[in-house]
Formats: sequence, structure tokens, C-alpha cells
Amino acid sequence: KGKCPEDGWDESTIELFLHELAIMDSNNFLGNCGVGEREGRVASGLVARRHYRLIHGIGRSGDISAVQPKAAGSSLLNKLTNSVVLDVIKLAGVRTVTSCFVVPMATGMSLTLCFLTLRHKRPKAKYIIWPRIDQKSCFKSMITAGFEPVVIENVLEGDELRTDLKAVEAKIKALGAENILCVHSTTSCFAPRVPDRLEELAVICTNYDIPHIVNNAYGVQSSKCMHLIQQGARVGRIDAFVQSLDKNFMVPVGGAIIAGFNESFIQEISKMYPGRASASPSLDVLITLLSLGTSGYKKLLKERKEMFSYLSSELKKLADNHNERLLDTPHNPISLAMSLKTLDESNDAAVTQLGSMLFTRQVSGARVVPCGSVQTVNNYTFKGFMSHANDYPCAYLNAASAIGIKKQDVDVFLKRLDKCLKTFRKEAKQEKSINEISDANAATEQLED
Repeated sequence: KGKCPEDGWDESTIELFLHELAIMDSNNFLGNCGVGEREGRVASGLVARRHYRLIHGIGRSGDISAVQPKAAGSSLLNKLTNSVVLDVIKLAGVRTVTSCFVVPMATGMSLTLCFLTLRHKRPKAKYIIWPRIDQKSCFKSMITAGFEPVVIENVLEGDELRTDLKAVEAKIKALGAENILCVHSTTSCFAPRVPDRLEELAVICTNYDIPHIVNNAYGVQSSKCMHLIQQGARVGRIDAFVQSLDKNFMVPVGGAIIAGFNESFIQEISKMYPGRASASPSLDVLITLLSLGTSGYKKLLKERKEMFSYLSSELKKLADNHNERLLDTPHNPISLAMSLKTLDESNDAAVTQLGSMLFTRQVSGARVVPCGSVQTVNNYTFKGFMSHANDYPCAYLNAASAIGIKKQDVDVFLKRLDKCLKTFRKEAKQEKSINEISDANAATEQLED
């Protein structure tokens, strides 16, 4: 049926299935005589086994989704993977998605492929409307495609940074709809930025007849992000949404899924990919989904959501103990942020030093964001880089509850963070005492004089 099985398969069954697919490829035929330049020859047996002897890759030179006659097994693998992934995207919340394909590039380059496909539909367009998110690859995806990003600054609502819809519409009117390639929005992001107002943006795109591409990098694991995409497509326009394989399905980096609601447009994107492609990302995600089954994947999604609640409550307690606060970002379902005001006030370098301390204590993924850092990316200067705003009110620390996180990860992180913050407080007290003593000595000397 081309759907993800409800119950996961055991490893030996998956291996048997992959070996059956592999013997359909011509390079594995007994007595095969290859006289072309690409015959699936592999010098190392270790490399051949690593790829289950599925050596031909996927697609043909003109279409990544096309069937390759001398690689029937690899072609079947490709078709099945796309079908199973489509089933899982529907299961995760985007029920009306009609088409998707796995592409052997990470999210940034996959977004570039979408923009290049739109170029042929809108030859006059040179701008992409982009509500700001401080992440380099999604910014570079527009530059690499040859377009000019029009950065829309976010608006601060409480602690949250949200889409400035008035600024988006004003910029469309100022530039002219025909000169705009698309609106490039984002779902999954680091707090205090929250997912873009997808429904409203989708309606704006419909009203001005502008395409809409969504960066859904790690949003498949969030029912809220997937709901936003579903609702956006229901009330307005979403042409394609792109998500990472590694972040959502726990496979090695190197693949993404391009999905959408118009099958012919998604096919256009697949035909834009030049040449054949590596089958490794497709193979990895197919093995993973066959081993998990829908029940296993649903369980992971449920556990992630539970861990988000746990991380949120425990991080709030820790913040209160250190006279900080957990920033109020209810619209962000994956990432949390804790203020670092006391560090920022005591020492300019303390915030970045905290990041170094956590990293050397084997805490990975936590981001510390100081106030006022400036960074230039492809000749565009971002003020307050990493905070998604020119002047966010305070420095802060990020932590995320992503798929696969365990209670032990949260507990160890909080313990190490607590220890680091106590070290800073101790050093600050000592410095204060030294300053008080030197002030007192100076006052005594003045009196004596």
C-alpha cells in the first residue's frame, strides 16, 4: 500500500527486504556485463555492504524522481520512501498534503531548489520577503539562488518575537507583487522567536498572488507547527514546505523532504534537481520508519511533548532560584529561553563564558545569546544577531525539547547549568567583596589625609 507499517519490523526482516531490492539492480546481476561509465562498480566491499549494494542512486539525469531501468531496486526504494514519508507527514498533522520527495541535500539547499524552480514561473521577480530569523542557512538559501532577501523585522509582543504582518504587506505594495518571488516563512525556531503567523501570511499570498515557501526545518515533530501549515493551506496559499530528515527522524545529516499541496509543482521541483542523486538519505529514513512503524513514531512524538512540559517546569524553577525568569513564549512548542540578566549586568563577557562552560561540560545544543552582537552574512549586517531582533531586552539561554530527548538529558543539563550559574554567583560575590574592601580602604585614606 506504500504506507508506513503500524508496527515496526525487526532488523532481519528489513535487511531481507533491502537485499531483495538490491538484487533487482543490474550491478548485482550474475553475469552482468557493464560497458558504460556508471555501472555501479564499488572497489570496497565495506562500502558496498554499508549501502546494502544499492549503488546506482536514485533518479535519472533529468529527474530525481524518474525510474532508472537498470536500477529497478533503487528506483523502487525511492518510490516507496517518498510514499512512506508522505504517509508520516499526514500522520503528523498535514492531512491534505498531496506530494513529497526526499532530496539528498539539507534544508538550506533544498529551499534554494524551491526558489530556483519559482524563478521560471516569475522571471521578473528579484526579491524574497523574509520575516527575520537569525539562522544562516535559510538566509544563504535565498542568496545562493540569486535573489535579494527583504528582511522584515519581528515585533515584540510580551517576550515573544512575532511576524509583523503590516510590514510584510507594506513591503509587497512598495516593491510590487510581480517583483517578489515569494514569501519565505518559518515554523520551527529558537525562542523567544515563535513560528510565523502562517495563516495570515498564506492569506496575504493569496490576495497578492505571490508564492509561499515554508521553512519547516524541525517542525514535523511538533503538532503545532504541522497544524499551522495545514491551516495555512486551508485558508490561503502554501506552495511548498521543507523539512530536515536528521532533525525530525533521527538519521544522519544530509537529506530533506520537499512537500506540498499541488502535485505538479512538487514534480517541477524534483525535475529541477540536476543529475542523479545519492540514495543514502532515502535508505536511512526508510530503514528508520520501517523499524519504528507509525506506533513507534507516534510514541516518540508523545514523549517529546511530555519532555517539553518537564523541561519547561524544571527550567522555570532553576531560573527562579537564580533571580532569572523563563521567558513567556507559549507559541513556541519546541524551544525555551531563560533570561541571563544578572550575568549580563555583572560582566559583558559572562554570557558567552557561560556558553563555553556548558560546552566544556558536555552540554551540547544549548545556545547563549548576548545582547547587541553584530554579524555580517553575505554583505547584510544583522544587529543583535542570534536574537532575531535588533535590540532584544535581555541576554538569554536557549534549550530545546527535540525528538529523542530523554528525562536523563534534561536532568543532567539542569544540574550542570545550575552548577555553572552558582560558580558565577560565587565569583560575583567575591568581586563585590574585593571592591567593597578597596572602597573602604580608599575612604579611610581620604579621612587620614
